[in-house]
Amino acid sequence: MLKILLADDHAVVRMGVRQILAAAFASADFGEVGDLHELLLLVGKQRWDIVVLDLSMPGGSGLEALKQIKINHPDLPVLILSTFPADQYGVRTIKAGASGYLNKESAPEELVQAVHKALQGGVYISASVADELVMHTRRDDDLLPHKRLSDREYQVLCMIASGKGVKEISLEMSLSAKTVSTYRTRLMEKMGMGNNAQLTHYAIENELV
Repeated sequence: MLKILLADDHAVVRMGVRQILAAAFASADFGEVGDLHELLLLVGKQRWDIVVLDLSMPGGSGLEALKQIKINHPDLPVLILSTFPADQYGVRTIKAGASGYLNKESAPEELVQAVHKALQGGVYISASVADELVMHTRRDDDLLPHKRLSDREYQVLCMIASGKGVKEISLEMSLSAKTVSTYRTRLMEKMGMGNNAQLTHYAIENELV
């Protein structure tokens, strides 16, 4: 029996995804989790054929959870289904081992196609993610400043631009405030900026938030 684990903190979203996939995979057995701690526990305790994961969930970073799953279960396909546009996290998640990246506004047929591809051991590359992959083949000097940031630095940038303070970011990412401050310092140096206002302006201008 095919076992599909749905990880999203919104019950309505989980219900919708489950209905779409149940219609395409009649014999599938579904599991559901609403936070990242529960996700990692369930992945460790039970066998799953695929995980459909939202990046923005309580309990830490969805991107870091993806990396942890791929370290402990390298053969387990993880399909990302997120509200973030592909140009924000598409390439980062593919590089981290995801079997595909879809925006939640994608058509149901595309979701089913992506799951089929992932279950066959492939990687589903949408047109928008393909464009970003082409961009990342360019020399590093040609990339926009935020595309040269590490995953953690990029996450901190987006959270700062969303108006979150160091303490709030540290809680959401399960990091110490000192570590978050270090990431902030590094990303500001890489981007050549001196304060949060400049970071926020840049993020808004480049549609990162």
